[in-house]
Amino acid sequence: MLRNLVRLHNCLGHAFSPPTVCPRGQMFKLLPLLSVNSKSYSIVTERKKFYEDVSISHGEGGMFEINLDRRKLKTPGGKLFTAPNEALKDMLKFFSMHMTTLCNTALDNPTFRSKDQMITAALKYLETDTICYRVEEPPSLVELQYNEWDPVLNWIEDRYNVVIGSSTSILGPEIPQATMDTFRQHLGSYNFWSLTGLEYVITQLKSVVLAFALIDKHITVEQAVLLSRLEEEFQIGHWGNVEWAHDVDLYELRSRTAAGALFVHFSSESSTVKRKLMQD
Repeated sequence: MLRNLVRLHNCLGHAFSPPTVCPRGQMFKLLPLLSVNSKSYSIVTERKKFYEDVSISHGEGGMFEINLDRRKLKTPGGKLFTAPNEALKDMLKFFSMHMTTLCNTALDNPTFRSKDQMITAALKYLETDTICYRVEEPPSLVELQYNEWDPVLNWIEDRYNVVIGSSTSILGPEIPQATMDTFRQHLGSYNFWSLTGLEYVITQLKSVVLAFALIDKHITVEQAVLLSRLEEEFQIGHWGNVEWAHDVDLYELRSRTAAGALFVHFSSESSTVKRKLMQD
């Protein structure tokens, strides 16, 4: 058994280690190992409780509540689960768990942070922003970063009238205080729910620049994710793609980023305006 586990580890490696392509023949030999006790370790678990009556109703303060038979849905922290508007209410589905997780986070605020603390945490990513760190070699990657990252960097500097820059130093570029103040003021314009979603996008992309460009609809989710993974995609193009590793990471990152972006827009939307537009 131990020998089999060692063989499995050597082939699959670690999620954060350099990619190693497992020979197709060796992978087929490992399939029986992966299927052992598959029922006990199945990712998909069977639901043991079903509700006969599931409905959504208006609660206090215009919030939407989810009713499960005679009980109210609650967050992991024990608070009443509510959505602030119809846009978010319509997106609460079991297959969209990133959205539900963000709702729970906004409601429970498990780390007990204020808006100012959330803004400070988000701005720390600007000091280590993905697209501000450049390489000096190989020349092909240097050119790729210049062609793909500089247009977004130039856009955000023009859009917000700030200076960010880039650097090949391990310390990164020195961000002017005026730039930090401008972004702090901009982040302060978001409500708590929207800021929860925006901070989530920033942490997924490891980039304030790409997050702002995405929320402002300057780039798409697919573009934002690829730009955040530019060096990794370059290495994949050079060394090859490991489908069961790289592809899963790519699509999962897209899913999380898209959920965060939708959460920002939906939690910023007024249900009153939406109803008026539907009536018109």
